[in-house]
Amino acid sequence: MNKIGFKLAALAGALLSVQIALAQNALPASTPGVAATPLYPALPSETPDEFKAPVDSFDYVKRSVMVPMRDGVKLNTVIIVPRKAKGAPILLTRTPYNAAELTSHSESSQMESILQGYDNASDVIVQGGYIRVIQDVRGKYGSEGDYVMNRPLSGNAFNPTPVDHSTDTWDTIEWLTKNIPESNGKVGIIGISYDGYLPLMALVNPHPALKVSVPMNPMVDGWRGDDWFHNGAFRQINLSYMLEQVVTRRNEAKWYTSHYDDYDMYMRAGSAGELARQRGLEQSGFWRKLSAHPAYDEFWSSQAMDKILAKQPVTVPTLLVHSLWDAEDIYGAVAVYKAIKPNDKDNKVHLVLGPWNHGGGIGEGSKLGALHFSSDTALHFRQEILRPFLDRYLKDDAPAAEVATVSAFETGTNKWRSLDAWPSGCNSGCAIAPATLKLAANSKLSLTNTASAPVSAPAQKNAYDEYVSDPAKPVPFRARPIPPYGYDEAKGQTWPRWLTDDQREASGRTDVLSYTTDVLTAPVKISGEPVAHLLASTSGTDADWVVKVIDLYPDQVAAQPEMGGYQLMISADIFRGRYRESFETAKPVAANTALAYNFKLPTANHVFLPGHRVMVQIQSSWFPLYDRNPQTFVPNIFFAKPSDYKKATQRIYHDSYIELPLVSATAGK
Repeated sequence: MNKIGFKLAALAGALLSVQIALAQNALPASTPGVAATPLYPALPSETPDEFKAPVDSFDYVKRSVMVPMRDGVKLNTVIIVPRKAKGAPILLTRTPYNAAELTSHSESSQMESILQGYDNASDVIVQGGYIRVIQDVRGKYGSEGDYVMNRPLSGNAFNPTPVDHSTDTWDTIEWLTKNIPESNGKVGIIGISYDGYLPLMALVNPHPALKVSVPMNPMVDGWRGDDWFHNGAFRQINLSYMLEQVVTRRNEAKWYTSHYDDYDMYMRAGSAGELARQRGLEQSGFWRKLSAHPAYDEFWSSQAMDKILAKQPVTVPTLLVHSLWDAEDIYGAVAVYKAIKPNDKDNKVHLVLGPWNHGGGIGEGSKLGALHFSSDTALHFRQEILRPFLDRYLKDDAPAAEVATVSAFETGTNKWRSLDAWPSGCNSGCAIAPATLKLAANSKLSLTNTASAPVSAPAQKNAYDEYVSDPAKPVPFRARPIPPYGYDEAKGQTWPRWLTDDQREASGRTDVLSYTTDVLTAPVKISGEPVAHLLASTSGTDADWVVKVIDLYPDQVAAQPEMGGYQLMISADIFRGRYRESFETAKPVAANTALAYNFKLPTANHVFLPGHRVMVQIQSSWFPLYDRNPQTFVPNIFFAKPSDYKKATQRIYHDSYIELPLVSATAGK
């Protein structure tokens, strides 16, 4: 071989080696800063520059637009119009949870199919011929602007800007009514949870085209009894939601699990503040605000929607939807109803109480956990209450269907009741009077029909029961192992239905007091909010008090054997002792001193049936649902040190009692 042939052969061998190396990833395919040289001629691409799906067979038309707000920010808005719609009303939802995803739950030519899932009463929307609009709030997903959790009203000390959710809703409706030719110009707003808080904001300065508002399980007061606190106790179980919701625009950051049992994860971290630090939450503006405002100061009270709406007349028909076993926002809907109903001169404000978990009104409602209701209660709500209510105010030719002022499902008997007011046992022939569940010796409860005066201090030294509350061994809020917070039942995430869990495991602990009535010989119905009146002392300088009102089932239930001896929570809540004198200012609790703690429990509408018993449980931790109280007073429990957590001896005096909103025996007849 001559020199030229040898060089060509060597060059060919070198090229082959490079190709082999590239194929084996032994060499980089390209070098940064150096243009790559193709190793082969490009074939014509088989991917079109823009794919246009044939959608003529679809029963809807979908549009995505950027709607301008008054400050120039544009909000991503998905509009779904039924094909051939004309003069159709608009049903709007504003959300931080991804409008694109909420309007594409499946790939389908059917409008009802793509709207299956969270925040879409798809059967009502499609049957009613509604134009469906879902919009990302500012700062989330496809929308421009800055995201602020529960953005306060403009002019609030915590929002100096000229925009808020009220103005954004107004601007959105203004655009929709001028740019959707298929509409009749009438708009309703509906949503669940955060998306239920937004229909309340829409009522602050409602657009003239807003004809109806449906807040379902709304966030109303994050400190008194919704997502972030209950009576001052921090709901640390929501740390994972908080991180995923606020640290990125599109929720790319995810909370990670470090233990099979959430109880272990929270225990080993120590305080809620320490766990937040370990997960990077201190980078979040909302976490910094929340942890700096542990008391009910202006930061919280000025944002409470019940207080805001109580200051103005009701001008838009409103249907408030409440779930009796709502694990997230069990306070809000009823609080707003109580706040705005006195200003309702034309019966525009309506309330629904359903036997559901959070958002359960749009799902399948024949059961919840171990409970069976004998019918699909959610379907009844959607078809017999929600759809007639929407149609009445949004359709040009709809009949003026009458919807009861209050539609309340009565648990125990499993019947819907149509009522003129709330709380109310029935429309005629009955009344609600306070009754007393008084604590007694030997773990007994006595039920009398007249409530005592609220306890304030012991008139004399009285009998008591005591237990030791140990922060190193807090009472689990459900049976361990506790699965991670979440909604995927396939992954064992049963958080949404934990309020219906059997409470008998707690009743067997030495740091939980249980009191029980004799077996009932007649039905006992309650409608409204039970009130805990505790006379209690602690050897520490701070304490939490958890009170549960429970329906204790008979030892055997023939129709459903697994319900034998079941302990079903009907109403329960927590109170942080440092706020006994004032929600606004935390104060140490006087050690070893009997003090009064009076606080309301969530609304109930329940009948304790003959053969059942009424039970009350009292404890000082509910973990890890709520952060542990150190039981020694520290300025901010978020940042309590390990040495702050101390055992305490808790005494519950027999002067304590639970006030029940008892309905007379003729209720429901």
